[in-house]
Amino acid sequence: MKAPVKVSSISILHQFLGLKKPSNPLISVFNFDDMKLESEMILNAVTTDFYVITLKKDCAGGKCKYGQQYYDFDEGIMYFIAPHQVLQFEDVLLNGVKGFVLVMHPDFLQGYNLASQIKDYGYFSYASSEALFLSEKEEKSTMDIIENVSREIDANMDAFTQDLLISNIELLLKYCDRFYNRQFLTRKKVNNDLLTKLETLLDDYFKSEQLLEKGIPTVQFVAGELNLSPNYLSDMLRIQTGRTTQQHIQNRVIEKAKELLSTTGMSVSEIAYSLGFEHSQSFHRLFKSRTSISPLEFRKSYN
Repeated sequence: MKAPVKVSSISILHQFLGLKKPSNPLISVFNFDDMKLESEMILNAVTTDFYVITLKKDCAGGKCKYGQQYYDFDEGIMYFIAPHQVLQFEDVLLNGVKGFVLVMHPDFLQGYNLASQIKDYGYFSYASSEALFLSEKEEKSTMDIIENVSREIDANMDAFTQDLLISNIELLLKYCDRFYNRQFLTRKKVNNDLLTKLETLLDDYFKSEQLLEKGIPTVQFVAGELNLSPNYLSDMLRIQTGRTTQQHIQNRVIEKAKELLSTTGMSVSEIAYSLGFEHSQSFHRLFKSRTSISPLEFRKSYN
């Protein structure tokens, strides 16, 4: 597989797709028909720093691979991609696709419960390589919400804008959860792959007392739990996601830190300790190196 195209911001995505500058740099809705691309442009593989929700109305064929599993791209309707995960295409002509795309940066959710709860929606996981099929009624309900989100993004910002957007996004995710549960009654679930096992391992570790007892999990520990060599695991992850095991672990630490900084009154030192750091200075350095701002600066931006 070729190295994936890394898209670090929604503004860069708009530029890449020939779209006008987004009204909000952290959230956007657009139609495939709005894209201005070369007629023969084919996308190979992409990874983004934000969530992607797509409703595909039509496609000129091709295959789509998420993690190590193939999506049923030809027939499916909705697709859900989490940040930093690779979506690989085979012979998909972008100009042949119709529908809408909702993109949302994780920072847009900070300060809201959805920042942590969005991980509970399993359809963003590598474990779910099934696209979501919609009935005509379900599709209308989905489109109504997306249109509300689009109108709110394009309206003049006021004190209610973000609350209304978050409420609509939560409603959309809950509806999609319902639709998936309905779908799984008749469609077989896919088996977990290596990336799913890694995410589950890290989820369990961060939810347990192991952070306090053992500190941040090491590459050696994670590889050992997955019965792989550290080098093999990092090589596999680099191919699939463009990131090493160490970067994967650090991303989870930063995600948890952002959640605690924006939703609790814990001090930076207390957060550092709860995340397994012996010294708050080490936490401060890691956070700033990955976000370009200090933990306190991040907290102030959501107060």
